[in-house]
Amino acid sequence: MFFNRNDNGYSNHNMPETKVLPLLPLRDIIVFPHMVVPLFVGREKSINALEEAMENKKEILLAAQKQAKTNDPTPDDIFAVGTIGSIIQLLRLPDGTIKVLVEGKKRARIQSFIGNEDFFLCNVSVIEEVYEKSVETEALVRSVQTTFENYVKLNKRIPPEMLVSVQSIADPARLADTIVVYLGSIKLIDRQEILETSNAVERLSRLFEMMNAEIEILQVEKKIRTRVKKQMERTQKEYYLNEQMQAIQKELGERDEFKNEIQELEEKIENKKCSKEAKDKLQKELKKLKLMQPMSAEATVVRNYVDWVLSLPWEEKSEENRDIALAERILEEDHYGLKKVKERIIEYLAVQALTGKLKGPVLCLVGPPGTGKTSLGKSIARATSREFVRLSLGGVRDEAEIRGHRRTYIGALPGRIIQRLRKAGTNNPVFLLDEVDKMSSDFRGDPASALLEVLDGEQNHGFNDHYLDLDYDLSDIMFVTTANTLSGIPMPLRDRMEIIDLSGYTEFEKLNIAVRYLIPRQKAEAGLKDGDIEITENAIRTVIHHYTHESGVRNLEREIGSICRKVARKIVARETTEKVRIAAQSVPKYLGVPRYRPDKTSDKDEIGLTNGLAYTDYGGAILQCEVSVVPGKGELFITGLLEKGMKESAQAAMSYIRSRQKLLGVAEDFYQKNDCHIHFPEFIPKDGPSAGITMATSIASALMKIPVRRKLAMTGEITLSGRVLPIGGLKEKMLAAHRAGITTVLIPKDNRKDLRDIPKRVLKATRIVLIEHMDEVLWEALCLSNPDEVFGSRMPPIEFINGELVTANRATADTKAVPEPTVEPPGARQ
Repeated sequence: MFFNRNDNGYSNHNMPETKVLPLLPLRDIIVFPHMVVPLFVGREKSINALEEAMENKKEILLAAQKQAKTNDPTPDDIFAVGTIGSIIQLLRLPDGTIKVLVEGKKRARIQSFIGNEDFFLCNVSVIEEVYEKSVETEALVRSVQTTFENYVKLNKRIPPEMLVSVQSIADPARLADTIVVYLGSIKLIDRQEILETSNAVERLSRLFEMMNAEIEILQVEKKIRTRVKKQMERTQKEYYLNEQMQAIQKELGERDEFKNEIQELEEKIENKKCSKEAKDKLQKELKKLKLMQPMSAEATVVRNYVDWVLSLPWEEKSEENRDIALAERILEEDHYGLKKVKERIIEYLAVQALTGKLKGPVLCLVGPPGTGKTSLGKSIARATSREFVRLSLGGVRDEAEIRGHRRTYIGALPGRIIQRLRKAGTNNPVFLLDEVDKMSSDFRGDPASALLEVLDGEQNHGFNDHYLDLDYDLSDIMFVTTANTLSGIPMPLRDRMEIIDLSGYTEFEKLNIAVRYLIPRQKAEAGLKDGDIEITENAIRTVIHHYTHESGVRNLEREIGSICRKVARKIVARETTEKVRIAAQSVPKYLGVPRYRPDKTSDKDEIGLTNGLAYTDYGGAILQCEVSVVPGKGELFITGLLEKGMKESAQAAMSYIRSRQKLLGVAEDFYQKNDCHIHFPEFIPKDGPSAGITMATSIASALMKIPVRRKLAMTGEITLSGRVLPIGGLKEKMLAAHRAGITTVLIPKDNRKDLRDIPKRVLKATRIVLIEHMDEVLWEALCLSNPDEVFGSRMPPIEFINGELVTANRATADTKAVPEPTVEPPGARQ
């Protein structure tokens, strides 16, 4: 069939009442004639239909979907009767949707759908309005208008001015289509039924019934609301009268109580030892309190503030212990090792004994978990006879946690610093700020920045809490902070603290800690006596090597506690009456299969396999480097979960090997015809430049086909010219080498100053060689029958044997002692 387009849209010459119009499916809304409504259109087909309508006289068919949840409706999902609408305004929004304002014109029925993939195109026929003018129709119109007026009075959601508009409509068809829009409780299917009714009188009759039913429901709701409101008013009235009666009865006596409270506060303020600023502030607040009603909210706020200021230890101090010998004995009793921290505390007490006044130091204890940082704070407090206060900062992200809230906020309180001081009762406690590296910041502020004033000895004599709004002296407090790593502490905050590194414990130290502290404590917690259990030293070593993998002793204590509990169960169950002896071979019986294997070297010298040394959050570890050279295109592969810094170090090592190819006896084009694969076993992240000489040694060994000594380990950063640069974490790395049975360790010469921190037991058991150049590393590491043939007379200039500094001359094999050099201050950890 052929269609022409005229002014009214698409029309059929043979059927003048039929039009071809684009269709806009609607969700949860039905548009009636004479109704103006805004629509938001987002579906692609609907947008295409609107664009087609805008090009063709702005007429479009508006028909509702049977199910609003259907995103891609078919012709069967759309009601057959809709409304022909005219587009008044169309606006494209930034998110791609369209806001369109349409006005309903006439009812129309969908005769058929015309195939179109872009949008719905329908052949529709206009439904003419049918009604008979009569007296009965006029009476019905008036009844509907009157009923609608009553409906508006009960339904507050309909604006009253709509009554004027409805009263002026005499046409039954338009009256019905206008009123149905404001009956919000009518279901969608009922609205569609009214739309499909072409007889205006029938529509009015149906609306009349619906409005009467709605009015009955609204009247019942109004009765319920009225009854509930009266009941609430009666209850509130009774409560108000009871409160008045109580107020009248208490007025005389309460006024006397309030006066007594004011007098009591005046006496406390007079006798309180505090700063002049605080005393003036208290008197000012008390004067305001006198003028307030006792039960007012403002009086409660002022009274709480006065109580807080009066309860703070402004000048109350605990008498400190200045007996250095006693303090040293207490520190030794509580903790094994930790020499640096103990020395610093003794130094502080000695200076205070001479001067009588010293600003409290700010110590920052940095070390792996389980090394005794938190418990050390308690020990410091006991050694100095001060009160101990602990504040955990892990997860704190609000500045108000440190500085407090201003009094303008409901429920405001001082910050945690002031709260803990009130709890301590003295102005000079040992204040432990735990986990200072785990703070964070958000839109509420940065607590690390708030700590700058607290920990700065030049500023904390006038610390201003937002709640108190007074200067409070924190200079007598001994602050101790703890952290696992320095990376989480901002540089300005780090600059205000004295950093003390607590490295991991050696096996010998862990053994002593277990015997002196952990076993007695766990025996007491399990209810065991000395005659019930005996744990041998070999058993403790087995637990250390095979059941824990840590720098501290937390897991060691946990495993010892597990053994004690199992023994206690045996005793209670009467499975044994004799003393239980825990030997090394019986440990798996109590703790199960060993969980870890200790670091150990290869059983033989191997080509391309070198022992490196690493420093992790859990202490030192052996880091083996493997290199394989195979025929290829000259590519360098680096694997083993390595970070960017370690990959760059590998490239520097390869460049050094290429620069020394003649010395090493390697073919000049080896890097063009061979692929080199560097691999670090164990699936843990690795980073840092200290494995540079390790990778260079493995590459040289693989190319020269010469094994690397298995009882030798090394650490150091390499440059392109072969120089060996210093590294960090030397103590932890030396401890790891000692645990693994390494007999020779190569370290950078610039790290000589750090040897003072190495335990003597480790120094005596290890040969330490100080190196400056990569040639010296290869001289020592490779299993060469005659190193002088390759490297000439170059040799490591300095080495330590049995803990003593010597010079070595391998040509004559004689040694002579040289004086110990002046030890420089330890450098920053790298």
